[in-house]
Amino acid sequence: MDRPPDQPPVAYAPSPQRSQIANGSATLLGAKDERSVYVRRMKEIIAEHLADRGGLDAVSAAEKSTIRRVAVLTIELEKLETRFAEDPTVGERTLDLYSRTAGNLGRLLERLGMKRREKPPQTIKGYLAAKKGASA
Repeated sequence: MDRPPDQPPVAYAPSPQRSQIANGSATLLGAKDERSVYVRRMKEIIAEHLADRGGLDAVSAAEKSTIRRVAVLTIELEKLETRFAEDPTVGERTLDLYSRTAGNLGRLLERLGMKRREKPPQTIKGYLAAKKGASA
């Protein structure tokens, strides 16, 4: 594809002047192993949110930053949920931390444009078909 003469060529090689995160060669600053469970999960969550918004090129820098924070909070909430499942003696302080973190995550998701999708009203025909399938 030809480019206009006044447009500079696009550089595809990572720039040594930019951080590894900006170059896309690292997920976390100073992470020793990009293959750790934490980093892999973070990459999954980031990819899901970027896909929801049309891909990496379709989001602003502010949205990218918010998506990274969403990923971190999501992982931390998942870790707390594991603690709840494994240790029935987890105290009120941990539950309070979970509740506050979940609230912060919700606010970040709202900033990204998380919207509630209303369920379409069910028809009688659909209800009867679902009822028939459940009894079979």
